[in-house]
Amino acid sequence: MSLCEKFVSALPTYNSCPFGYIDIAMNLIKHLLLCLTLLLSACMGVPDDVKVVSSIDARQYLGTWYEIARLDHSFERGLERVTANYSMREDGGIKVINRGFDPRKNAWQEAEGKAYFIDPPNADKTYTGKLKVSFFGPFYGAYNIIELDKPYYNYVMLCGPDKSYFWILSRTPQLPYPIKQHLIAKAKGLGFATEKLIYVSQ
Repeated sequence: MSLCEKFVSALPTYNSCPFGYIDIAMNLIKHLLLCLTLLLSACMGVPDDVKVVSSIDARQYLGTWYEIARLDHSFERGLERVTANYSMREDGGIKVINRGFDPRKNAWQEAEGKAYFIDPPNADKTYTGKLKVSFFGPFYGAYNIIELDKPYYNYVMLCGPDKSYFWILSRTPQLPYPIKQHLIAKAKGLGFATEKLIYVSQ
């Protein structure tokens, strides 16, 4: 018996209902599950005309990154001195600790999540820069690595499932101006709203 059928079997039946209560309930649940599937799929994509990095050494990517710039969004709004720390999980995934200071509350905020590479490993055991990350139970969002300093891994450019999510991270609290301008120019060419970038105080 499917999940939908189990759910519906627990509902009361009304034989006199002219509209077929059970059929309506089944159709409603199927549509809700379809919408949820489509919504989750949309959260895992890569924006149009954007490509992820083809080869990432997962262990070299670990450690602390400083947020240099971002597009505004609710879950980081107002935060300064933002960092992301990545370490290996026992299940092969990546533990994520995002931390930032809220000057309005004079307090630090921290969120712990988990991330996994989506595609199978390459022949050389590297990965494509396409990950899924979760801070809320079973719900995942896209974490796309679209530019990476190789072979040194000194800076990285990231985006979400669409062009409203964008970050520049660095291994140091400050990123040299020419490098920052190069990344911003590339992001603008890809269609990101670089004129709306927030430059994070570290």
